[in-house]
Amino acid sequence: MYWQCQPKLGDRLRWVAQCRDDSAAWLWPRFFFALSVHAAQPGPDEIAKLKEEVARLAVQQQQILDSLDELKKIMRRPGQPALKPPETMSVAGELFKGQPTARVAMIEYADLQCPFCRRFEHEIYPRIRDSYVNTGRLKYFHRDMPLPFHQGAMPAARAIHCASEQGKFWELHDSLLADAASLGAADIDARAGELGVNIAELDRCIASDRFADIIQRGVAEATQMQISGTPTFLIGTLDAQGRLLSVKATVVGAHPFETFKAALDPLLAAAK
Repeated sequence: MYWQCQPKLGDRLRWVAQCRDDSAAWLWPRFFFALSVHAAQPGPDEIAKLKEEVARLAVQQQQILDSLDELKKIMRRPGQPALKPPETMSVAGELFKGQPTARVAMIEYADLQCPFCRRFEHEIYPRIRDSYVNTGRLKYFHRDMPLPFHQGAMPAARAIHCASEQGKFWELHDSLLADAASLGAADIDARAGELGVNIAELDRCIASDRFADIIQRGVAEATQMQISGTPTFLIGTLDAQGRLLSVKATVVGAHPFETFKAALDPLLAAAK
């Protein structure tokens, strides 16, 4: 099973059902606890604990609602076609995570509001980072694919590119993916401000079309390759100058770490 912002309907239905069951199992014991402590006039500690647990439930409920909304959109779409990546792709001049000397690379087509991009960022990428990126063996690239039904995705894409002018591309990228539940202008500004970004300059850039061509190029590439959901990954080897990627494998969705390992290790072995 893999997870993507356009997953198989059955997989998503099972996930929503599981979340529903987990929520019910979580809620009722705490509901009766609330009644009991109310009758006993609870102290500040009990009230604070109950509020904290209710807040956790609210987050999970919102995730279920988001998934149901995704399901409505999925049910109106045809099936996903096979990917058609080119043999080679230029990555010249693009920002990346990793060391310049790495000869294997991975490009992620991502939507910063996509819950499955966030799942990859939180659960899978840390292992890829520790095993491959931080050890100098892999370059990781981000390309934009803001999906039209995610209202915050395009402003978020503009924001990270605008933050690059202040040397904060990856910092804001990671911050926005940390919690994509709300990506309004005020939320983006607040997170950028925590990173030391000049908000006035950032907002002027976001309001302009300064990076529109970069974002639209990512969308156009994804469309041409028949990528219809996020995250989607292209994996391959780089030429001696690190400017041209020869595509060797694709991964569609937030697969487990082992899937990426199976694609990366043979390329790394051949690049030695």
